[in-house]
Formats: sequence, structure tokens, C-alpha cells
Amino acid sequence: MNEASGSHRIDDVIALFDGLFGAVHRTRLVSGGDEPLYRPAAHGDGHHQVIFTRDYFASALHEISHWCIAGERRRQFEDYGYWYCPDGRDGNMQQAFENAEVAPQALELLFSRACRRRFHVSVDNLGDMAVDRHAFRARVEARAERYRREGLPRRGDAFCTALEAFYRDRVSRDAAVAMGHERLARGAAGGCIS
Repeated sequence: MNEASGSHRIDDVIALFDGLFGAVHRTRLVSGGDEPLYRPAAHGDGHHQVIFTRDYFASALHEISHWCIAGERRRQFEDYGYWYCPDGRDGNMQQAFENAEVAPQALELLFSRACRRRFHVSVDNLGDMAVDRHAFRARVEARAERYRREGLPRRGDAFCTALEAFYRDRVSRDAAVAMGHERLARGAAGGCIS
């Protein structure tokens, strides 16, 4: 599929995510945020929200990757209880950011491949410090390969299965969600085949 063809609609990704995790994990994917944010449900009376920037497809995949990695305890805190340091980080802060981002961006890379979309690594620092984007991309690609060999996190595996079914095999959204549910039920971690 071609990115320019309009075949990558954000509504499809939302439907796949919500169909897989809305009932089981009480979690919804929400577009339109000025900034990405994970918001846990208040008092257990609603759905947790994975909020991604505006309606950007890549932002949705990235925020989903963070959610797929975060454990049960972390998912009880806004933004999983992590800090975020904005642009202008110094060398140590940038290194800490990149260390924390390798696994989520590796999972995002696999999700992008499952969707047949180009992946762009993000060093997320527009300050004056030089950043070695190529070295970081190599780390992300190596981690993605490790995921493929050793298996993805369980929720990531189920979501990747649904993405591949929908985008590669061209099954309906409902059928793709059912395939993702089957992966969740089996509890088997695997790897995206893309």
C-alpha cells in the first residue's frame, strides 16, 4: 500500500486498537491532542486514554508502542509516571531520552512495517546539541530485530497481528481484531512477520 494513496486512515488504527483493547483493558485510542499523553481512567469508572498528537498516524503508532510496553502498575499513572524533558536537552539528558526510547521506537518500527508505512526515527531534540541520528536508528533497528527473534510484548504482538491482517492481508477490521484477540487469548508472544 502506498502512503499517498489515502489507504492509511487514522480511523482504521483507532478501530483496530479500540476493538482489541477497549473492553479487555478498558483503554481507548484518542486523536486530537496538542501533545501525546497517557491518561488513566479516573476512579475505575471509565476508559484509560492513549492520546496521540492531532491525527498523525505515526504519533498514534508511537503512543501505542509505549502503552504496549508499559506494565500494569505503570498504566495507573499519567504518562506512565515518567518525566519528559523538552527540546534543548544536554548530552546526558539526551542519552537518557534515547535509552528510554529504543524499545518503544523499535516496536513502532515493527508496527509501521506491518502497516506498510515508512518509519522515521525520532531523536526529539531541536536544541543546539549535535545528535547522532544514524547511531540511534541502528540501535532501534537492532532492538526491533531482537523483538522479532525473541517475541514482542503480548499486547504489542496482538496489535501487530491485527495491523498485518488489515494492511497486508486486507481482511476487514472486524476480522483483524478477531485475529488480534486470538493472539491475546493464546498468550503467545511472537514477532511481526513483515
